[in-house]
Amino acid sequence: MADLAGAGNDVRMLAIRTDMDALPIQERSGLDFASQQPGIMHACGHDVHTTVGLGTAMVLSQLGEALPGTVRFLFQPAEETAQGASWMIRDGAMTNVSAVFGVHVFPTIPGGSIGIRYGALTAAADDLELIITGESGHGARPHEAIDAIWIGAQVITTLQQAISRTHNPLRPVVLTIGQIQGGRAPNVIADQVRMLGTVRSLHPETSAALPAWIEGIVANVCQTYGAKYVMNYRRGVPSVQNDPVLTQITEAAAEEAWGSERVEILLEPSLGAEDFSLYLEHAPGTMFRLGVAFPDQPNYPLHHPQFHVNEAAIVTGVVTMAYSAYKYWFHR
Repeated sequence: MADLAGAGNDVRMLAIRTDMDALPIQERSGLDFASQQPGIMHACGHDVHTTVGLGTAMVLSQLGEALPGTVRFLFQPAEETAQGASWMIRDGAMTNVSAVFGVHVFPTIPGGSIGIRYGALTAAADDLELIITGESGHGARPHEAIDAIWIGAQVITTLQQAISRTHNPLRPVVLTIGQIQGGRAPNVIADQVRMLGTVRSLHPETSAALPAWIEGIVANVCQTYGAKYVMNYRRGVPSVQNDPVLTQITEAAAEEAWGSERVEILLEPSLGAEDFSLYLEHAPGTMFRLGVAFPDQPNYPLHHPQFHVNEAAIVTGVVTMAYSAYKYWFHR
């Protein structure tokens, strides 16, 4: 965290947040600057985000005392685990902050272009743990046991079917069970299954209702087949909701810097998550998408082992962020 104080009498403080992290992925990009750490790579643009933050600090530092107020640069670790923002906030990063800007790369937008989104940008992301307990038995005599694996499968299937039939399709919910543990041998009916998953939603009222809705379905399925369950539901990060005034400042800055043909208004949010949302509980803010796609080679998605960015986009990110910060002071 670093503060750049201007000489003006504007008491507002503008925060610029960029994030640092990596992912547990073995890099297969073939680049001469690929990760040197086995099983760890920059597969989500965090290296670019940090570079944009440093570049923005270099640009704004040239203005020196011409700044009307203070700019606070936040270089946040641990974005992928959604813990870093809360650490920063706990240590005072948002104290006296009036607004906050952020950036995230996007491999479906051409390099050198900017994506602007009004309203919801990303989803709320919660963690789900389900432990289903039945009774063990011989694999040839299922009627003498309570098969936790089979009941777990029923729970997953019922949850997925119920989402499509009981939730408003205009308010999306995604529930993914990404890890299952259970069973000890092929011919032994499992007495316990542990399932871990993620739950994504865009609207706060939908997010608030999800734990009770999920538990109701799990309880009904388990009761039907004689199993017991334990459910642990952990609230993660809320949805990023871009402030309309700050988003308009960023849009105007990008259009003035690069032309309207390089500014794309994003019509749909992402169901990915971002702990940038935690800063927005303390001050209004906005995050823009930095296009990093190549025009003439494959563009792999975020979190892919061959993910790579068009580095020409870095200057686009720096100028857009720095100019947005400059315009913030003179916007009325």
